[in-house]
Amino acid sequence: MIRYIIRRLLISIPILLIGSFACYVLVATAGNPLAEMRFRPGVTEADLKAAEVALGLDKPVFVRYWNWLADFLSGDWGQSIALGQAKTAVFPAVTDALWTTGRLVIGAELLALTLGVSVGVLAAVRQYSIFDYLATSTAFLMFSMPIFCVAVIVKNYGIQFNNVLESMGLDRWLTTAGPRPGGFSGSFGEVIFKYTGTFLLPTVALMLISFAAYSRFERASMLEILHSDFVRTARAKGISQSRVIFKHAFRNALIPVSTLFSLNFGAVLSGAIITETVFGWAGMGTLLVNSVRQFDPPMLMGWLAVTATLIVLFNLIADVVYGILDPRIRLG
Repeated sequence: MIRYIIRRLLISIPILLIGSFACYVLVATAGNPLAEMRFRPGVTEADLKAAEVALGLDKPVFVRYWNWLADFLSGDWGQSIALGQAKTAVFPAVTDALWTTGRLVIGAELLALTLGVSVGVLAAVRQYSIFDYLATSTAFLMFSMPIFCVAVIVKNYGIQFNNVLESMGLDRWLTTAGPRPGGFSGSFGEVIFKYTGTFLLPTVALMLISFAAYSRFERASMLEILHSDFVRTARAKGISQSRVIFKHAFRNALIPVSTLFSLNFGAVLSGAIITETVFGWAGMGTLLVNSVRQFDPPMLMGWLAVTATLIVLFNLIADVVYGILDPRIRLG
């Protein structure tokens, strides 16, 4: 298993290098970050040339990429060069935004995976039951709704719930516009109360879309396994239904879902961009939108490098889970 993980790690390194180079070329050729400077009064060609030299824009793309990669690996991610904005260091800006988004995405994915797999297994075991029809209808409803509609609906229900609490003389619990001011302080119960109230709505909005995918994939995979020859053989030997489901079928049915989990990470990040906008969170989504709008190449490359690394990491995790669930994969 260790050798299998090492092989996957070695494969991931050139993928990251090729991906980072492709992203750098796309960002470098997308436009000139100093274009707006040309229209400022009093700016001469000498000023533009000096700015290009200072930012390294006078060098070939490959040389600039190599310099960026060397600095990035040494921990120097550069500074924002957005005109008219304060010079912000890329590393703390990206890590702060990642911490904000990560808390939403991790919570949403864990909830979606747990509920989706559970509902999918139960729907497959009780095929064509009322529960199966309800689970299928809910999943298709979530599939058909754009993420911004889900986020707005969840936010509106949260506001109405807060209004009900307020009418009863209680404090508003659910935060609908950005993180709770003042952080999380007080006793353990108060911290849990504030934390859940802050993260519940955006987490649920992100979770619902992934939940629909996981439940449908798990149901389809579980049904295929339950009708396979080895499961029929296990039943013919008199093995109990619960043991057939959890020991023989469930483990094999998780393999397609583990693939979906890794591939779904990019979709969840794109959904987080919209969700953060609806709920007023300053995370990776807000950072990306601002970097694109202001055309800030250093900030864009920091964002792209981190997200690309995370996507490759999640694919590596999926490969490792593959090897655990099915040893034939890591021996192949």
